[in-house]
Amino acid sequence: MWAVVIEKYGSPEVLQLKEIPNLEPSRGEVRVKVHTSALNRADVEQRKGNYPPPLPSEYEIPG
Repeated sequence: MWAVVIEKYGSPEVLQLKEIPNLEPSRGEVRVKVHTSALNRADVEQRKGNYPPPLPSEYEIPG
């Protein structure tokens, strides 16, 4: 799957489009196919390092 990822904090140029492994849903969760996406204010703050990511990972996926 493709995702916008944050590998380091900084200006908008740190955002990268990267192919990552498919995330497998856990019990009680579903997978949704997304056709269009955007970044919101919380995502911008996360990119700057001012908003903690939801889960620890080798890279962050906003949202």
